[in-house]
Amino acid sequence: MDVHETAPQLINWDLAAATAARLAPPGPQLSPSEAADAVASLRRLADAAVPHVHRITALAAAENLRDSQVLVVDRGSWAKANTQGFQVMLGPVLTQLVERKASELTPSAARMGGAITGAQLGAVLAFLSNKVLGQYEPYAALAPGSTIPEAGRLLLVAPNIVQIERELIVEPEDFRLWVCLHEQTHRVQFAAAPWLRGHILDQVAQLSDSLLGNMDSLMERATAAAKSLRDRPWAGVGQPFPSRGAILDLLQDPAEKAALSHLTAIMSLLEGHATVVMDAVDADVVPSVKTIRQRYTARSENRGVLETFVRRVLGLEAKMRQYTDGAKFVTGVVDRVGMDGFNRIWERPENLPTEEEIHAPEAWVARMG
Repeated sequence: MDVHETAPQLINWDLAAATAARLAPPGPQLSPSEAADAVASLRRLADAAVPHVHRITALAAAENLRDSQVLVVDRGSWAKANTQGFQVMLGPVLTQLVERKASELTPSAARMGGAITGAQLGAVLAFLSNKVLGQYEPYAALAPGSTIPEAGRLLLVAPNIVQIERELIVEPEDFRLWVCLHEQTHRVQFAAAPWLRGHILDQVAQLSDSLLGNMDSLMERATAAAKSLRDRPWAGVGQPFPSRGAILDLLQDPAEKAALSHLTAIMSLLEGHATVVMDAVDADVVPSVKTIRQRYTARSENRGVLETFVRRVLGLEAKMRQYTDGAKFVTGVVDRVGMDGFNRIWERPENLPTEEEIHAPEAWVARMG
């Protein structure tokens, strides 16, 4: 069995993208002229956001940023872009899995399993495709033969942005600029720390290696986690969802917890930093920013039981906590040492905060001296 031929078959990436495009809910009704205007507006405002990010972050990388693509996409294109990024991130993991299970995994079994996994991934991406407003995607550029600029691409999901601005009844130009401020900050983060992409990939690989090395116990723990989900009441009044920690405690040994803790800290930093930039603008930049913040926050707090359940299972509620926890960390550091002091965080991996420091910014400041 050729490992390098079999590994990519473990997830049928083309089927995942096609399934996501087929299952994604339709977007808002737009005439051709309205759609063209929305795309042109997002392109213009994405460009206009960069000087504001530069002013707020004081990062030289934000000045006249041109190292990566900015794409305005629909839901299907967003899903396809994510399958390309996942393929790069998970490629080494799948290769390891084939090497460890070579005696049990035939090419035909890999293809059959890949079709199932691809369809499942596509269904998850379909659910997410109408939730995401934008995303900086730095990984697909590393794929063999990729024509994507080396620094990656920023994706702005036009149907979702238009849908939310209509639901909130806010000024479209203001809302679009507000969204672009957040997403362009992610683009600037990776430009300011060129080592960051490789560092994240290394951490994912280390976590995956630990999980695969403990495959037998992992399956036992996964079975226990599934049982805990089955036995726990979910939707009754006053019945909380299981916490992130409760589930993950079942799925990880101490080494795995440590690896995931580091990745959680990185994600909290990135999301919190972008949130701080997004919220740093005033009415001079986004005239209706106060109204946008209030209505967007209220919308996030009023999800139905089913959507809340799905978001928790997919880990999206944990991601929302990363926004708030990370923003508190960034604000806490900047209050103590200013933006220049905070920007030491982008100099090298050792300067990244730990998960404990995310909740205690004074500890990071003390460690940095």
